[in-house]
Amino acid sequence: MKQGFDYIIVGGGSAGCVLAAHLSENPEARVCLIEAGKKDTNPLIHMPIGFAKMTTGPLTWGLTTAPQKYANNREIPYVQAKVLGGGSSINAEVFTRGHPSDYDRWADEGADGWAFKDIKKYLLRSEGNTFLAGSWHGTDGPQGVSNLSTPSSVSRAFVQSCQELGMPYNPDFNGPVQEGTGIYQMTIKDNRRCSTAKGYLKPALKRGNLRVITNAQVLRILFTGSRATGVKFAAEGRTYTVQADQEIVVTSGAIGTPKLLMLSGVGPAAHLQQHGIDVVRDLPGVGENLQDHFGIDIVAELKNHDSFNKYNKLPWMFWAGLQYAMFNSGPVASNVVEAGAFWYSDKKSPCPDLQFHFLAGAGAEAGVCSVPKGISGITLNSYTLRPKSRGTVKLKSADPADKPIVDPNFLAHPDDLHVSCEGIKLSLDIFRQHSLRKYIDKISFFGENKPDAEMFQNYARQHGRTSYHPTCTCKMGRDNMSVVDPELRIHGLDGIRICDSSVMPSIIGSNTNAPTIMIAERAADLIRGNA
Repeated sequence: MKQGFDYIIVGGGSAGCVLAAHLSENPEARVCLIEAGKKDTNPLIHMPIGFAKMTTGPLTWGLTTAPQKYANNREIPYVQAKVLGGGSSINAEVFTRGHPSDYDRWADEGADGWAFKDIKKYLLRSEGNTFLAGSWHGTDGPQGVSNLSTPSSVSRAFVQSCQELGMPYNPDFNGPVQEGTGIYQMTIKDNRRCSTAKGYLKPALKRGNLRVITNAQVLRILFTGSRATGVKFAAEGRTYTVQADQEIVVTSGAIGTPKLLMLSGVGPAAHLQQHGIDVVRDLPGVGENLQDHFGIDIVAELKNHDSFNKYNKLPWMFWAGLQYAMFNSGPVASNVVEAGAFWYSDKKSPCPDLQFHFLAGAGAEAGVCSVPKGISGITLNSYTLRPKSRGTVKLKSADPADKPIVDPNFLAHPDDLHVSCEGIKLSLDIFRQHSLRKYIDKISFFGENKPDAEMFQNYARQHGRTSYHPTCTCKMGRDNMSVVDPELRIHGLDGIRICDSSVMPSIIGSNTNAPTIMIAERAADLIRGNA
């Protein structure tokens, strides 16, 4: 295949699907989207509860971190999606988009034009909220957002327990006030997951000017001098080259994007030369500045079968599946992560510095603690919203088939450990409030003990994990370590941009899918000259 397109989009994840849909709106523009994974045909993708079965397996890259020096040298599973729709096809569907100050901080860090006042319209343009409206919400966007119709009893008890602890009830974490507790809104529409593959890409597939290639591994970007001119990829045992007449847009995520750039000769010169890769552009920031949320789970065993664990038994599983198939309702229509909170480790903080996710079940995700067989449980996860630790993505070799070396460097900064421990303390306090206490038989690991500081620290180091929010590895800005300018163009190169979570200058204080979609919305306008 030697074929020309105007735009080649490398990576069919949350951002790539948005860009493919928008750029192909111009019938004169020839657009090609290349995705390494399969089409989003797995039925688990479209069932809201299905995320619990997709945190490992063929729809992921099967990554594991480098040994984490400050987390007991553990090699932690590091889930990255490998399927059309990317993270939006396998994530837990929680819809949060951060605090306005997060975006204002981006502008202060050199991302001119990305302050909250500048990007708010793109957040709203993407959003198709079926419940909330007004100046903080969009109702006509492709990204379906809805309320859960019937949150579980334990999820409601979690929200009540948070209120008993002093947190205000908050029905809208994406409104003018982030702090408080409530039931999350979800990227679910009509009780089915609304990924960007579903909301954005599917309606665009009928266009004759859009070509989507799946099961295709991009090997490298081709350059003529300093201009990106094409892409080389492997599919079905053969190698192909496609040409980009206008631009190549890399949307391979905070791990895949720096890997591809370095394989293509763009990155820290010494690291590339170490692997025998010819240097096209020496950019020391490629693969640096990795930031992620380090999530820590507390599990409790319940007195009765009041959580989703009861559906692990075949009769209950069969009944839940039948209810969903016949009536489009029931437990399969839940994402398990039904409720949450934004709160403070330090009340002097100008905005919440902790986020909590409550799961109406235990052992829902691969590698997360469960409860003994035959018992139901619940899980409360907390993480530091703006960690100070910084990690890296490096090449293992010049072979595209080799996985990159991912080192989030979790807990490297002592402040992250301190805030993490405060999150554990608050989790235990929430479990011990009246409303949840009624359901709980035993808190795993901690029991009724009063842990000291050392126990909290040891627990954080041993049980913390990724929250699936890698960001910032090709950051936007003007300093020597930035990789793209505020229009997402790679410094010193022509005909190529990056548009995914890797361009964030610093991590957003919430789940990162909605902000990534916003970046793609604005990128589409930048590319078309409409921004």
